[in-house]
Amino acid sequence: MTTSTALAPLAPSLPPPDLNSWVEWLKGEIDPVWRPGEWEAANWFFNGDPDNERTVGWRCPTRACPSISNSRGMCKSCIREHRASGLDRETFLDTHVPEERKYAPGRPQARCLVERDGRRCTHGKYCRRLCLTHYRAWCTSGGPDVEVWARTGPLPLTDTLPACAIARCEQERSGLKTLCSYHLAKHRRDSPDEPVEEWAPRQTPFLRGHQFSLIPFQPVMRWEMLYALQQRDARGGKIDPTLVRMLAGLLGDRPYLLGADRSELMALAHTKTCTGASAHINEIERAVHVGHEEMRGIKPTDKLVWHLPSIKAPSRKSKTGRARSTHGELDFTAITQRWLRDLTLEWARHIDPSLEVLRDTFRVAVLVSGALNQRPGGAMDPARLTAADMDAAVDAIRSARRKDGGLFTRNSARSMAHKLFALLDFGRRTGLMADVPTAFARHHRRHSVGHDDEDENGKAIPEWVIAQLDVHLETFGAGTPYGYLTDDEVRHMLRTVYVLLRDTGRRPREICSLRSNCLDHSGDDYELIWDNYKSKRHRRRLPITRETAQAVHDWLPVRSRLRTPSVSEGHLFPTITGDHIDPYLNPSYLSRYLRRWVDAIPKLDSNTTGPDGSPLPFDRTLIYPYAFRHSYAQRHADAGVPIDVLRELMDHRQIGTTMGYYKVSLKRKRAAVSTMRLHVIDRAGVPAPMSSNTGYEARSVAVPFGNCIEPSNVKAGGNACPIRFQCSGCGFYRPDPSYLPAIEEHINSLRADCETAQAMDVDSFVIRNLTEQIAAFQQVIATMQNELASLPDDERSEIEEASAILRKARATHGRTTLPLTVISRSTS
Repeated sequence: MTTSTALAPLAPSLPPPDLNSWVEWLKGEIDPVWRPGEWEAANWFFNGDPDNERTVGWRCPTRACPSISNSRGMCKSCIREHRASGLDRETFLDTHVPEERKYAPGRPQARCLVERDGRRCTHGKYCRRLCLTHYRAWCTSGGPDVEVWARTGPLPLTDTLPACAIARCEQERSGLKTLCSYHLAKHRRDSPDEPVEEWAPRQTPFLRGHQFSLIPFQPVMRWEMLYALQQRDARGGKIDPTLVRMLAGLLGDRPYLLGADRSELMALAHTKTCTGASAHINEIERAVHVGHEEMRGIKPTDKLVWHLPSIKAPSRKSKTGRARSTHGELDFTAITQRWLRDLTLEWARHIDPSLEVLRDTFRVAVLVSGALNQRPGGAMDPARLTAADMDAAVDAIRSARRKDGGLFTRNSARSMAHKLFALLDFGRRTGLMADVPTAFARHHRRHSVGHDDEDENGKAIPEWVIAQLDVHLETFGAGTPYGYLTDDEVRHMLRTVYVLLRDTGRRPREICSLRSNCLDHSGDDYELIWDNYKSKRHRRRLPITRETAQAVHDWLPVRSRLRTPSVSEGHLFPTITGDHIDPYLNPSYLSRYLRRWVDAIPKLDSNTTGPDGSPLPFDRTLIYPYAFRHSYAQRHADAGVPIDVLRELMDHRQIGTTMGYYKVSLKRKRAAVSTMRLHVIDRAGVPAPMSSNTGYEARSVAVPFGNCIEPSNVKAGGNACPIRFQCSGCGFYRPDPSYLPAIEEHINSLRADCETAQAMDVDSFVIRNLTEQIAAFQQVIATMQNELASLPDDERSEIEEASAILRKARATHGRTTLPLTVISRSTS
């Protein structure tokens, strides 16, 4: 069902009998004004612009260095000079002036030493740090000290020496020669007997990291290379001058590329360790092959195997306005039913779908074809299709699985079904399915593929796991390369992203795409301004805490100093390079970075203990960016935030989606009650288990230190205790382990009251009452702790988890407080 990424071997096509026709066709297809300012057609010379994000080439970050290289960071000379300088990197970049070089294009050329009144000789160094003219003058002067003579000898020369005779070479001629020192040495080494006039037209200038020339290729192949490079540029690929120069060394002796054996070319490419060489040769050979077929009138869409870069399907564009880079093939022979294959091919040819829709519809057609193969006769005859065949097709979509083995989400399955029905509707409208019975059609109720859930509930990361992640937050992003960002900058950026994911509950893309001005505040109240892409609602506002806003404030000064692509301007979290579709941090990259960080954390515990009593490890696959949205919603639902308020916070359309989180909270509470009702005791420590969840909740009421079953107090919701909550002396008192912290806290309070009473010299019955309450509550605690200690580890862990859930539920609905006055019992 997946799109093939491997290129099927092609039979080498025979070269055209008339190479002139082939070259003339290429000339007609080549854009004469391609890459203005970079491509010089007259000299077959490409001078890449380092400011063009579609050209591989970067300026050396050293402020005074003019060098341009094929890699980010300092050039090789500056790296060497930085190591010798002993300066820190920032100081070196701001203050270092590169050394003068005698023969180093792209570096400051060493000039003659002669200088007078602040004016220096403009001629290049020849010998003894002097130009040729001054060197001869120095020699005839008797050879005094060069340094002294340069300051007191002849005046500096201000005229400019003629350039090298090689086209586009910017180096000065070497002395009285017609060539620069570089080309002079090259001529003497390679062709010393050939006249310079005949040798020079075949030579390229000294090529820097951002330059290449097609002169080394044979005449026909120059046109083939230029055509292939323009095809690559048109589909969004970058122009890499280094790789083109490498190809000149590999293929420069070939008369032309058309008809070449692909396996031979790939074997040649593998002689280079650079993986880009084989990819470029593969792409160039493919472009030449497809171009030759077009010249003969064969369109890429006329075949059963479509090469995606060749069909030039419209695609989603990046912020720079250029199309996405495409790769791979669609092999329509994977659709075994002839009628379905022809239908899909005609749909793709006439609808002109986007690349994404084309791929998805092709995959659906392959999936349905596989399901129909299992039907009697393989559904080969369209006239014999039935409603059962349509049921099989829809069932295949419902049960389709992703590459990781999991089922597709309801939204994805629904989108797949929509593409199938759109394909069949096209066939009905165009008459391509005239022979197909009407029974093979969509039944809206029977063929429904689910509803559109905004969120899947119950996938929240537990709060105790988030607390463990927070402990290791400083290591998030360590060692992660990200454009020009340093390791500290990457860690700071990802740390800010994590805080926003954790504290705001926004979807990953909504966080990654935040603008730099995403905060608004009035006094101490902050709001996050964000865009809901899923529901197409922009400029939404979300109240956030001061601590969350501070994380953004801390990142903003760092963000303002970053060297980032121009398309990322205004975004809080920039993209790596400007050729990405979105100008901000890619959400898929965030998922990858989060997974790498979580997997590297030495220990993540769950709240379940093993046989030895130590906590079992938490399943790390449950931690992913979207899960923090579930945690945010569940956190608020557990805290009893009103459903209409949480719906606004989550920006849900349907309140039923929000209600799902409350159902999860209720389910957890019921499970906790089922566990806890079996461990209820009375005030004397005698087991008094409740017979059911209903008995636990309906026939009792939560008071500060346990449940109470006294009828009038239950009726009053826990606010009509006749003995002022002296629970340890009441026969209706029913504590359980979930109240242990509250009882311990109350014992400490009673002890403080007892000490205060003794200092006040009160009557002995007051002291006795407090003392006996303390002893009674201590007996309750001891009984429950002894019972817990006698239980197996797994059962004790289950009780502890249920206790935590019930304590949270009681805190949500408020804690019963001691009334200031005794409420009279009702006489009714």
